[in-house]
Amino acid sequence: MAEIITMPKLGFDMAEGTLIRWVILEEEPVAKGAILAEIETDKATVEVESTHSGVLKAHLVPEGEIVPVNTPIAVVADPGEEVDLGELIGDLKPSEEIKSDSAPVEKIDTGEAPQIIELEDSAELPGGVRASPLARRLASEAGLDLSQIKGRGPRGRIMKSDIEEALADHSAPSQPVLAETPTSTISLSPFSLSVGTPAAEDEVIPLNRLRAAIGRRMVVAKQQLPHFYVTHEYDVGELIALRKQVNSLIPPEQKLSVNDFILKATALALRQFPNLNASLDDNQIIHHGSVNIGVAVAVEGGLMTVVCHDTDRKAIRQIASEVRAMAERARDGKVRPTDIEGSTFSVSNLGMFEVEEFIAIINPPEAAILAVGSAKQVPVILDDEITTGWRMKTTISVDHRVSDGAEAARFLQALADYLENPLSLLL
Repeated sequence: MAEIITMPKLGFDMAEGTLIRWVILEEEPVAKGAILAEIETDKATVEVESTHSGVLKAHLVPEGEIVPVNTPIAVVADPGEEVDLGELIGDLKPSEEIKSDSAPVEKIDTGEAPQIIELEDSAELPGGVRASPLARRLASEAGLDLSQIKGRGPRGRIMKSDIEEALADHSAPSQPVLAETPTSTISLSPFSLSVGTPAAEDEVIPLNRLRAAIGRRMVVAKQQLPHFYVTHEYDVGELIALRKQVNSLIPPEQKLSVNDFILKATALALRQFPNLNASLDDNQIIHHGSVNIGVAVAVEGGLMTVVCHDTDRKAIRQIASEVRAMAERARDGKVRPTDIEGSTFSVSNLGMFEVEEFIAIINPPEAAILAVGSAKQVPVILDDEITTGWRMKTTISVDHRVSDGAEAARFLQALADYLENPLSLLL
């Protein structure tokens, strides 16, 4: 039976995605879970998997087009099955318009795949310029004037490659001819001051899509979510020792990090505090049945959150393996939809950068996020004597509409029970 594949919604604020590349061509066999296409969102390039097995009967949108979420993009059918695409997708009236950043378009129903016909009158095109939606988006982000760019697509249409070439030309360093000026040096032992050396010029770098998306989301979070913060310090001496012992027994590529223990401990503690494993929807609080921990990963040009689903129900080695694989895909720009959707609580760890403590901004629509600092050996007082011990601080940021300081403090105490008795995390 023929099935429709739609543009997935990755995150609560995603409205559209750009179909970058078809991986499987029409009439080629496809297995359930195989990569059909690559799409680009504000956050990442994502591989879209097929939810059905069979034959890819039709691509419903071309490469390079911006597509609203839940819009049909492909049809998968059984081998040999005859498919009436018009009937499957639904009757489309000629006057229906697609709302997007592209030029005005009309859809017609020919009984085959919906065709997108661009209006011929250039006066009705945005800015009087023929350009693909992706090219318009890239030009807008870079501040380029489309009327000054020559398109090499059909009928002079400006494509993504034209924008990239224009950006390359725009960013090429100019070679101004400067009059030679003598340079003198005043010796000020033990320093020297160079006189006459020109200062470095300012460099203007347009925001990339990921950084722009982070900016929009964090502004909304800080403006609309009433954050409060609670910090707790942990004795992680036993955790450090246990981790070292476990890692001596497993292959190097499977070694556990301190963060793997933190993720498991956080997930178990959240079972006791459903208000923190929650989200706010209008005037109601949603307590999520699953504990899906989002893990902040630094990638080129920004930050991405990958999601370990059902973290409370998984062994630490499985958590470590899954997060490691998702982080690698995120850094390679090849995340899957399940890698970045469905988080119910997030953890941001800067311990590897020798950060003692910090606060994190809540990732909407979640109710809280945990910021983790470094585990360090510091002077401590034990039995009225000064000795050394391993200490680590975390700070939880909470939406005050959903919870309060006392509950956040009790959560951090519960987290301490696990982190300071780490053997319980392996049981």
